[in-house]
Amino acid sequence: MASNKPLQGVRVIEFGTLIAGPFCARVLAEFGAEVIKIESPDGGDPLRQWRKVHEGTSLWWYVQARNKQSVTLNLKHPEAVAIARKLCAGADIVIENFRPGVMEKLGLGWDVLSADNPGLVMVRLSGFGQTGPMAQQPGFGAIGESMGGLRYVTGFPDRPPVKSGISIGDSIAGLWGAIGALMALRQREVNGGAGQVVDVALYEAVFSMMESLVPEYALGGFVRQRTGNIMPGITPSNTHTTLDGEHIVIGGNGDAIFKRLMRAIERLDLAEDPDLAGNAGRSARADEVYGAIDAWVGAHDAATVLSVLSKAEVPATKVYSIADIFQDAQYAARGMLEEATLPDGTAIRIPGVVPRLDRTPGGTDWLGPTLGQHTDAVLGGLGYDAAQLAALRDSGAI
Repeated sequence: MASNKPLQGVRVIEFGTLIAGPFCARVLAEFGAEVIKIESPDGGDPLRQWRKVHEGTSLWWYVQARNKQSVTLNLKHPEAVAIARKLCAGADIVIENFRPGVMEKLGLGWDVLSADNPGLVMVRLSGFGQTGPMAQQPGFGAIGESMGGLRYVTGFPDRPPVKSGISIGDSIAGLWGAIGALMALRQREVNGGAGQVVDVALYEAVFSMMESLVPEYALGGFVRQRTGNIMPGITPSNTHTTLDGEHIVIGGNGDAIFKRLMRAIERLDLAEDPDLAGNAGRSARADEVYGAIDAWVGAHDAATVLSVLSKAEVPATKVYSIADIFQDAQYAARGMLEEATLPDGTAIRIPGVVPRLDRTPGGTDWLGPTLGQHTDAVLGGLGYDAAQLAALRDSGAI
């Protein structure tokens, strides 16, 4: 493992499954934290089998669990719980995304773990948080996205709300969990050494991203609706279809950019129209503005559209598929498609690490491990010898 990553020396115990908790831990692992992932001996994290599978293992797993160590513990067994407590006693951060109360039933609640380790930071990700009337209800990313307000404004006005193409609510929650963990670590280091709980609710994580919805409704009762591909009140910003059937997003909503865009598409009349000098005027005549852009884009192929708009310094891009991403020079230049090798020797590409730190960057040290790959090594570090490990296996604890 590289020794210059910024979280080197931070130990994380992950009890998460699927997306939110493991994504939180993944971020920390990418930047050097030692992440020990606790999995059930009976199959481990279900994500190991999600989406596309290669030689019995999910391709998603290799990315979601990169740089992590896998330890199998049967947390229904008292000896396994004792091992988990020992691991948490030597950790900086514990991450879990069970329903509230599950960790307590296992004997691994905050009261127990913080008594063992007063400096511990515990990140708890759940559908609705650790408190409130809905705390005990199950909640996945789809529920958080819906209750958090995102899905209500996503889609076209004449159709039901739609989801994004990924489980974005879970990942947003995971990011907030990682940010909260680092803030709590900073607090611990600077102000006295005490740990604390970082309580992340999926719906609140999504809700926090919802721009100006709250003050707009609070002040005037305004309820933002679905508007398709346009940004209401911010014109022009839309998706347009080229002569060769490609979809191009054009952001011409800055006042100076709008003038450059209109000149580029040879609509000097609109460029110089004083009524279109600001967003309010352009939004009032949005159909006319978008009609002009649609007509021009539809008369040219994608390469021509992008070339003209690039020269005019107008923000624009093709809507990328993953095939486009693999062919893109910007992605390549930034190292956003890392090369890796699967356990059977198959070459593969995986996403690069974000954000980029110029002096102590994150990176991939290894892909997601096999189930229980690190059990003996990690428990050996706690003092368990070969005979004790064999006895634990025989008893079903590991």
